[in-house]
Amino acid sequence: MTSETIRNPQTDHLLTPENSALIIIDYQPVQVSSIRSMPREELVFNIVSTTKAALNYNVPIIHSTVNVKTGRNKPPIQQLQDIIGHLPTYDRTMVNAWEDVEFKQAVKALGRRKLIITALWTEVCLAFPALDAIQEGFEVYVPVDAVGGTSVAAHETALRRMEQAGAKLISRVQMYCELQRDWAREATVPGFMGVFDSYDGFNPEKAAAARAA
Repeated sequence: MTSETIRNPQTDHLLTPENSALIIIDYQPVQVSSIRSMPREELVFNIVSTTKAALNYNVPIIHSTVNVKTGRNKPPIQQLQDIIGHLPTYDRTMVNAWEDVEFKQAVKALGRRKLIITALWTEVCLAFPALDAIQEGFEVYVPVDAVGGTSVAAHETALRRMEQAGAKLISRVQMYCELQRDWAREATVPGFMGVFDSYDGFNPEKAAAARAA
């Protein structure tokens, strides 16, 4: 039961808290209400869970919105504001966040080559910056269950396009486990346990504990 020496966290080919960043784009009420690729309640639960994982592992977060300052759109959903409302938000008018100067400067200033990108919609505000980031040499990871499109077909087609360009498709649970990697890293274990929660309120760990009581 001896763990290997921790690999260099900057050069590890897997995601680590030191080599990755989380990008969150356009989880605003209008966009969320238009999602048709999965239940909206599940989508909100999963993006909040993904964000909590980044906070638990001190993964830097870049948060962008569209058209809040122009008055054409509303601020991010409250569930995200409750946990990352203290972070700056890069508001823009560009559909493609990668074409917004301040947003792209903020991403590049992190010095992280692995970008975990989440956005609404999959086919637009996720696909466009993902494709641009790949073109500029970044590794892009997409948590497929924390993003959504205006239809199942639109969502799946956009995922296929990004994957063909080199994006790596993951899930929120995979992200949690890849960042944790070793149960001996006890400082982040309490925050990791949220991976067992599901949007419908079921927690298999708590259910097992209740059965054993």
